[in-house]
Amino acid sequence: MGNTKSGALSKAILDDLKMNTKYTEEELCTWYASFLKECPTGRITKEQFEGIYASFFPDADPTAYARHVFRSFDTNADGTLDFKEYIVALHPFLARLCGNSSGLSPYGNGTISKNEVEEIVRSIFNMIPAEDQKNLPEDENTPEKRADKIWTFFGKSDNDKIGEGEFVQGVMENKDILRLIQFDEPKKIQDKLKEKKH
Repeated sequence: MGNTKSGALSKAILDDLKMNTKYTEEELCTWYASFLKECPTGRITKEQFEGIYASFFPDADPTAYARHVFRSFDTNADGTLDFKEYIVALHPFLARLCGNSSGLSPYGNGTISKNEVEEIVRSIFNMIPAEDQKNLPEDENTPEKRADKIWTFFGKSDNDKIGEGEFVQGVMENKDILRLIQFDEPKKIQDKLKEKKH
């Protein structure tokens, strides 16, 4: 999928990423140069991704997040991501929902259970530094509480399932629910981008 090893980012991929992420052309080119430096083959493995992501979030555990990313974006099941997939994976969880909702359920059956919602929430929640977790509202300070809040929003009982399309649409239409499964990139990523420019 996406681009192959090359010295320059293709215009089509650059235009697509600019349109579908909040990154500028300059930021994307900086990311691409860094990506090729770390991954000269033009592909990144799950282990490499975890290492890079861990450098942005030294106080977080990227393992569960990386597992979700690869399940969602490694569409050819070769255990790697190309640059486009990598950028979308680093983009906030919203991009993942919009771009590839078929990866939400680990079983690929088109529905999602409360347990699967909790797994998704947990992978994002684990990216929040422990110190920041202490400042969360009481009813949102654990993955379980967040998953309960989401499931209640959809009016589902614990054993119900929801279609992935309905889930994505509901989340997209309610900012309070979206916030529970979204991990906004902290200032650290922006600072790293600025460092690489100099």
